[in-house]
Amino acid sequence: MDSLILYELSVRLTSVHFQPASAMVRLTREQIQFYKDNGYIHLKGLIRGKELQRVSEEYDSLFKRKNSEKTESSWVGSDDTFRESDSPYTVKGIHNLQMHHAVFGQLLYNEALLDALQDVMGTENIMLHHTKAHLKPPEKGASYPMHQDYPYFPYEKDSMVAAFIHLDAATPENGGLFVYPGSHKLGPLEDFGPKEGSHFHYVDQKKFPIEGATPVIASAGDVVIFSYLLVHGSSANHSARARRMLLAQLADASDRPRGGEPGQPGRGWMLRGVNLTRDATVANRARD
Repeated sequence: MDSLILYELSVRLTSVHFQPASAMVRLTREQIQFYKDNGYIHLKGLIRGKELQRVSEEYDSLFKRKNSEKTESSWVGSDDTFRESDSPYTVKGIHNLQMHHAVFGQLLYNEALLDALQDVMGTENIMLHHTKAHLKPPEKGASYPMHQDYPYFPYEKDSMVAAFIHLDAATPENGGLFVYPGSHKLGPLEDFGPKEGSHFHYVDQKKFPIEGATPVIASAGDVVIFSYLLVHGSSANHSARARRMLLAQLADASDRPRGGEPGQPGRGWMLRGVNLTRDATVANRARD
């Protein structure tokens, strides 16, 4: 057997996990079908050993260096649908970690990670969109309402996926990830986020309450790959433990944005394969 499928009983639904990448060459047909059916796959122990240790150490060092500054994507939030400026809850965030330390760029070339992405995406031409880190402090890490990533950067072929890399064990108590399996098949959903002066996008919280979602119980080094159409969110951190994660958003190199979008440092960076449609003219050489 190429991989051992482990079943873990969750609050609402049985969630499927898979053994570490070193014990398998590529994803099995069953794993790929699970992703197609559910819109996500949870891979146990994909990042580990010295690599996990180095990433974890540099992650902490980066947030420590930036602690005296306003980080790039800090926000405050509440357990309600919309974020409150006076909320005691917060999440610290930094985008494009590969611009801060080489270890994060090296992580993007992890062979096991790229193999899994290639099998899930159905292409070897894997293009980076951006990376980001979200740190939920102990006892005051904010929740994030249920949402799709689609409204933030819609693409023509909907090839965009996220690789959610856990640096800590994650449970509902410390702000772990929740998903609605199969919701990616619904396509883009109506945006219920605040319409004026906000860049946040949420789905209808009455139709997709976090209480009805499936929690992803993860360990440090686990990676969850999911479609940007999957409805997902996270709970508040009420525990005494931090929840550290970093995420890479990736697309098929042949896919294109549906409209204009803000530039991202490193967007279009090829992690594997070739980009046959990239413009190489002088006029557009500075295009992100």
